[in-house]
Amino acid sequence: MLELSLSVAIGLFTVALLVPAALWLMGFCYVPHNRIAILEKKWSERGSLHGGQIISLRGEAGFQAKILRGGIHFGLYPFKYALHRQRLITVAEGRIAYVYARDGEPLPPSQTLGKVVDCGSFQDAEAFLEKGGQRGRQRAILREGVYALNTALFVVISEDAVYGGPSKLLDSEKFKGWQEELLSCGGFKPVVVGFGGRPTPQAPPIPSGVTPDQPVASESDQIGIVTVHDGPTIAAGEIIAPAVGGDGNENGHNYFQDPERFIKVGGCRGKQLQVLTDGTFFINRWFATVEIKPKTLIPIGFVGVVVSYYGQTGTDITGASFRYGEQVATNQRGVWRQALTPGKYALNPYALKIELVPTVNFVLRWITGQTEAHKYDQDLRSIELITADGYEPMLPLSLVLHIDYERASSVIQRFGDVKRLITQTLDPILTAFFRDVAQSNSMLDLLTKREQIQNTATAELGKRFKEYDINCVAVLIGRPESQKDAVKGEVDPIDRLFDQLRQRRLAEEQKATYAKQQEAATNLKSLNEATAAADRQAELTGTKIAIEIAKNKGESELAEARGLAQRDVARAEGQSKAKELDGQGEASKIRQIGEAEADVNRQKIQAYGDSRLFALNLLGDQLAKSAQPLVPERVFSVAGSENGDHPLAGSQGILSALLSLLLSEKAGLALNSEKGKPTAVPET
Repeated sequence: MLELSLSVAIGLFTVALLVPAALWLMGFCYVPHNRIAILEKKWSERGSLHGGQIISLRGEAGFQAKILRGGIHFGLYPFKYALHRQRLITVAEGRIAYVYARDGEPLPPSQTLGKVVDCGSFQDAEAFLEKGGQRGRQRAILREGVYALNTALFVVISEDAVYGGPSKLLDSEKFKGWQEELLSCGGFKPVVVGFGGRPTPQAPPIPSGVTPDQPVASESDQIGIVTVHDGPTIAAGEIIAPAVGGDGNENGHNYFQDPERFIKVGGCRGKQLQVLTDGTFFINRWFATVEIKPKTLIPIGFVGVVVSYYGQTGTDITGASFRYGEQVATNQRGVWRQALTPGKYALNPYALKIELVPTVNFVLRWITGQTEAHKYDQDLRSIELITADGYEPMLPLSLVLHIDYERASSVIQRFGDVKRLITQTLDPILTAFFRDVAQSNSMLDLLTKREQIQNTATAELGKRFKEYDINCVAVLIGRPESQKDAVKGEVDPIDRLFDQLRQRRLAEEQKATYAKQQEAATNLKSLNEATAAADRQAELTGTKIAIEIAKNKGESELAEARGLAQRDVARAEGQSKAKELDGQGEASKIRQIGEAEADVNRQKIQAYGDSRLFALNLLGDQLAKSAQPLVPERVFSVAGSENGDHPLAGSQGILSALLSLLLSEKAGLALNSEKGKPTAVPET
């Protein structure tokens, strides 16, 4: 039983060995579906390849153009054929693979890459060779996908691997070197212009003439400068290949992505005038390399004067009077007459150079150690002067300039750029002008007549700068400083002048202060009077009204008094006249009576014989007729003091005497002189 089992096992083993061997000898072959088989013919009745061929098209011995895909194949006798199984070629998504052909027509001297033929992306080796495919590096590339290529004919270089075919034909050093070169320039990735969702390696450089604080193109504002390495050379005298193929894709080359079409429409090798703008481009780096540059940004407040290195030779449009070079129309070689206004432009910097010219007012400082942000004045220094009275000051000043945007091209044509205009023209003119001014003025004039000198300088320099298409807006002079440090212990002479000016100014200010104080005092007095008048305004108004009333009343009373006076005068005159008449009558009567009495008295005197007797008689008659008794009815006397003093000597005595007198008078008693006591005196 054991022997039977052993025999069966040996039989099965023998069958397992003999069946494959038999199938192999009968020409059966299996190729997995994830691979291909390259067929190598060991011998052929057609003979071997000749004329430098590597791939057989007509059954010659050698590597065959036709490949075997996955499956079972018959008739491949081992004594006649050798099979080389190879992996399918895979190109990752968003990547590029490059193809090198070992066989095909040789390249002419004007070509560097093999032309593109319709061969199913190199998967039909027979079509490639029959339609004139050329050996060497190819213009066509492989995009993402899986390809079944005959790697005996084609070498495929991808980012991940090099597909070189049968190992005995693989020149690993050469193909690995090509792979490293392509990796170093990002050749397996498409060209991305613009941000593209990723940061750029570095910030774009700042354009010439633009200061760091001025806006520049951002990292995403980019263009691609294309350099083509295949095709006919450009015309003699040109440095930039012209744009070809128009703007559309129908007759164009799809932005250098279709190399064969580019050559057909007349494209030339070299740097291209046409640039790539924002987008993604699958470009064969063996055919063309791309350099990323920032877009040209012309900030607000500037214009861009274009200096073109490409185009037809233009006709000068400046006229015979302009002797500083030629200006041409747009798209011609030379300085363009029309400058570019503010904005972003996709300009090829190898074909066009942009010189920025400021069109707003900008300041230049001739001040040692100070520089504006635009850096135009970084080489300027304060001006050394010698005044008429021997002072040697350093004069700092600032200049405000403006360039007409329509004359910007002329400025660039004359000087090349704005900085050269300043250092080679404005600086010498300004320095010479102020040195002439200093020689005709004293140091004190420079200090006290600054405004006048500024106005004169603005006018004179404005006339001179007009010749160079520059507008001088203002000249501003700073404080002069000594050129050398003052000797230790000595006062700077300019500072001494400033002290004198300060003292003079202080005296003038004091005078003005006193005048203002006097004016303030006067105004204060007026204010106080006005305040007092305002406070008593009601009273003043009342008094004014009272005055008016009194005045009116007085005038009324005066008129009434005048009337009364006139009446009284008339009445008085009448009474006076009547009294006068009465008086005259009375006087006449008295006179007559007097005359009569005088006659009687004269007669009586004559009767008495003596006038004195007549007078005594007359006095007796008068006393007899008197109502006052000749002897007092009551006598009041006050006795004196015991010491003989007058009774009225003291104040107490006077008071008691008066009281006694009043009491006696009321009682009807008379006072005697004995001890001052009142006594009744009988009437006589």
